[in-house]
Amino acid sequence: MKTIQGPGLFLAQFIGAQAPFDSLDGLAGWAAGLGFKSLQIPTGQPQIFNLELAAHSQEYCDEVLGCLARHGLAISELSTHLQGQLVAVHPAYDLAFDGFAPPQVRGKPQARQAWATEQLLMAAQASQRLGLTAHATFSGALAWPYFYPWPPHNALLLDEAFSQLAQRWRPILDAFDDAGVDLCYELHPGEDLHDGVTFERFLRQVGNHPRCHILYDPSHLHLQQMDYLGFIDVYHARIRAFHVKDAEYRPSARSGVYGGYQPWLERPGRFRSLGDGQIDFPAIFSKLTQYGYAGWATLEWECCLKSPEAGAREGAAFIARHIIPIADRAFDDFAAGSGDRQQVRKMLGIGEKS
Repeated sequence: MKTIQGPGLFLAQFIGAQAPFDSLDGLAGWAAGLGFKSLQIPTGQPQIFNLELAAHSQEYCDEVLGCLARHGLAISELSTHLQGQLVAVHPAYDLAFDGFAPPQVRGKPQARQAWATEQLLMAAQASQRLGLTAHATFSGALAWPYFYPWPPHNALLLDEAFSQLAQRWRPILDAFDDAGVDLCYELHPGEDLHDGVTFERFLRQVGNHPRCHILYDPSHLHLQQMDYLGFIDVYHARIRAFHVKDAEYRPSARSGVYGGYQPWLERPGRFRSLGDGQIDFPAIFSKLTQYGYAGWATLEWECCLKSPEAGAREGAAFIARHIIPIADRAFDDFAAGSGDRQQVRKMLGIGEKS
């Protein structure tokens, strides 16, 4: 067993136009002051982190590491959630997702996909230069419009969608393997990889790739009414990143898990700040520790009620409180029996070994 690292903070929801949220140094000082030990850094905003420069310049990476070290912080992972989304986009979502891409590739699906792929390849290089071992992303989606199909289930359509998804990701996974970095997909509704079954299907398509892993976020599993604790039992060997995010689901007579097109505040299932929802975090931290998860526990703040600043302040202490320092001995070692083989044979009523 190993002690989970943390608390960490995913910066995506905290970047803003005003200090201290408008620069990496400002964010680092603010996060360190709240008690965080690491940052998960999104790579889509060059004023915070310049991905292209990091992929090609060790000097820049050393400067970033030095900036964080001055605040007592490390990098847990880089994130390409938005770029990963653009590796696979169903045409129904072209206009909606164009905003994630730079102006020169908007309205050009093939050029946008090529740009997104290049972003992931640079993320592998940057992660290697920074000495990281894991990376956080989304899978994108070709099959998502058919997730609850009418007309009925079309097996050929889904086979083709996952085959195409694997073709797009296999070269990226190989690049991360060359860099020695695990690629961790956040299983999330809206992505083709959104639960255990879809992850398994993709994993088979990429030949059980050694760098294909999971970013575990119990909130997305809970809002799908999945057994998020049993999920750890099944998939712990592939869990290499962890978003600590709370959620609640309160059954309604008017709406279900799909939310009825309502805003988050009015849905039966909604995200909450840590400790305000229903997720059983003591059990999660216990299971991850039991299975030897040695990565970071990273707060992803999303709440329809509480302010982000309050969520971050409370979240750092919440995660620190749940990290389990592992024991170096068993509690009943003091009463341990003899280690002498002849004595234990006598205890079993077995004669001396002939």
